[in-house]
Amino acid sequence: MENSLPSVVALFRCPGHRAPMEPVSAVWAEANWGIQGDAHARPNSARQVLLMDQETLEALALRPGAVRENITLKGLSFHQLRPGDLLRIGEALLEITQPCTPCARMDEIRPGLQEALRGRRGMLARVLESGWIRCGDAVHWFKQSAPSPSESE
Repeated sequence: MENSLPSVVALFRCPGHRAPMEPVSAVWAEANWGIQGDAHARPNSARQVLLMDQETLEALALRPGAVRENITLKGLSFHQLRPGDLLRIGEALLEITQPCTPCARMDEIRPGLQEALRGRRGMLARVLESGWIRCGDAVHWFKQSAPSPSESE
């Protein structure tokens, strides 16, 4: 398993509020901004990029981009990601900020999808270092330091 890194399956931008997601082969991730050309890109936001795993999409019979994610990844254990973890995706460096809570909009995609995605809608991140992200790029995961026993009490 060591030699097979997680990778980017698909990339998307949201060109405007409630507009269909636009599939692209590469995106420019701008530090402290988000995906260039995405309506949700904002400075100082913890919600600059939405990451989703292909495995969850497949389990729910959904295609990449269906839940309005920016980056669809395969081979990464999303339930092990924690806020503060870093992902080097292509040239860009992203920091995991929080799990994404499924909104009522998911039920517009398919009735019952909001509940089906509870706890597995993906992870939100912010861009720490600018760079290109392309379909097929490898993903390198850097776990945050585990808190010492005294810090966790």
